[in-house]
Amino acid sequence: MVREIVFDTETTGFNYDKGDRLIEIGAVELINHIPTGKTYHQYINPEREVPEDAVKVHGLTYDFLKDYPTFDKVADEWLDFIGDAKLVAHNATFDMNFVNYELKQLSKQQMSWDNCIDTLEIARSMFPGARCSLDALCKRFEIDNSARTYHGALLDAELLAEVYLELLGGKEPSLLLNNKKEEKKENIIVKNSDKKYREPRIFKIEENFDELHNNFLENKIKNPIWKL
Repeated sequence: MVREIVFDTETTGFNYDKGDRLIEIGAVELINHIPTGKTYHQYINPEREVPEDAVKVHGLTYDFLKDYPTFDKVADEWLDFIGDAKLVAHNATFDMNFVNYELKQLSKQQMSWDNCIDTLEIARSMFPGARCSLDALCKRFEIDNSARTYHGALLDAELLAEVYLELLGGKEPSLLLNNKKEEKKENIIVKNSDKKYREPRIFKIEENFDELHNNFLENKIKNPIWKL
């Protein structure tokens, strides 16, 4: 059994080490990559005003958040929820840094980077040069994100869980593959060919081809998928 926690956060800004604070955590539990229905959601009092630019993104004001608990009151609950599960996040560096900074201030165990999967890195490797935001991936995989008028940690975690499944190959990929093979067999059309036979051409390979090829792979291709 593989247990994973897909999670997302909202914050007052971008700089965890310059005064910005965590204001929301949302998470979805997966067992063998499938949502179990078990979730975690918590608004957090940042004990500071939320900048207007941030409010435009997630819609969370300090006036709304001030009656919720501060992170020290919910830290143990969060750690109990994630347990030793693998963590999945989109642009994981951002979310991990904020949560781990808060945990560090409380002298609590921080979440392990070795146990974290970044879906943004996976998407960029699979679709080089393409936009890989959560919205863009929802559009690519035809996932309904019409309810996402604002960024929200739990909604984003739920959407990301669907995106993550698609990045892994989609629902029941083996069955889908078998269906496609059967369709192709039924639609095969054999045609007589009038093309003339031509002798195969022989291409000269440079003596140092292997060296040049390996050098190209190491120095020209960034974040190759075979190194994930």
